Amino acid sequence: MASGALSTLAIATLAGALRVSTPFLFVSLGECLTEKSGRINLGNEGALVLGAMTAYAGSYLAGNPWLGVLVAATCGGLLGVLHAGLCSLTRINDIAMGIAIMLAGTGIAFFFGKPYVQPSAPLLPTLPLGLWSDSPQIRSALEVSPLFFIGIVIGIFMTWAFQNTRAGMVVRIVGDSADAARAMGLRINLVRFAATATGSALAGIGGAFLSLVYPGSWNEGLSSGQGLIAVALVVFARWEPLACIGAALLFGAAGALGPSLQTVGVSQGYYLFNAAPYLLTLVLMFIAVAPGRRMRGAPGELSIVR
Repeated sequence: MASGALSTLAIATLAGALRVSTPFLFVSLGECLTEKSGRINLGNEGALVLGAMTAYAGSYLAGNPWLGVLVAATCGGLLGVLHAGLCSLTRINDIAMGIAIMLAGTGIAFFFGKPYVQPSAPLLPTLPLGLWSDSPQIRSALEVSPLFFIGIVIGIFMTWAFQNTRAGMVVRIVGDSADAARAMGLRINLVRFAATATGSALAGIGGAFLSLVYPGSWNEGLSSGQGLIAVALVVFARWEPLACIGAALLFGAAGALGPSLQTVGVSQGYYLFNAAPYLLTLVLMFIAVAPGRRMRGAPGELSIVR
């Protein structure tokens, strides 16, 4: 492969990684926050799909895509409130309830989203990071959504907050030891309620990216399981927000590999390259649970480690 083609491939993969990683980024950060409090929320896949639908509907009806993002965050948060409220009841398994919430969120999105499959809604603006190039292809590839940078800022803030703020310390204590939290007089259900609702709202914003940026439409096959992959991503990142950013970029690059190879004329095995994120999920999970690394860094109150 010529050096020019390699350069084009590298830029296309980088640009694709910035686009494809954004939903993973928001859902993984939301799930990281939820699991830091000691609860798992598989329902974030439903929040992602519901966020995509409500963002597109909100943008179409209001004529403002940023209002669509706000609607997506609100609806995702409400789904998290439902999950948190039900999980606060006795004898309720958070994993089983998360599956139910995922199905509920997806079903609501499909039912109410049918009228918005065909209409064209205003999309979010992008930042032109490719102005330095004379190539129209590179300029187009390097149009990056502000949501990506907002996600990076949120990840950095979460890392700082967990280490330097009382709220972050409270979330960590509740997630690591319920007995210690009770001894300190902390309200465990309230902390987990807030963390779950906020995490689900972030997942809703991830869905807004799908419908208002890339691919920039609403349809029932929009998610492709990205919310569930993000749960595995959090395990691989060892429940660290900054590591979630890096892992999201890695998954984004894997998802962008197939289209990037097509830009330089490589078309054989296209469907195999499209499966790269799912294959990567399996590989990383095998690595994550290898002897000596099993659940290292996991909050002690998570149901998967108790």
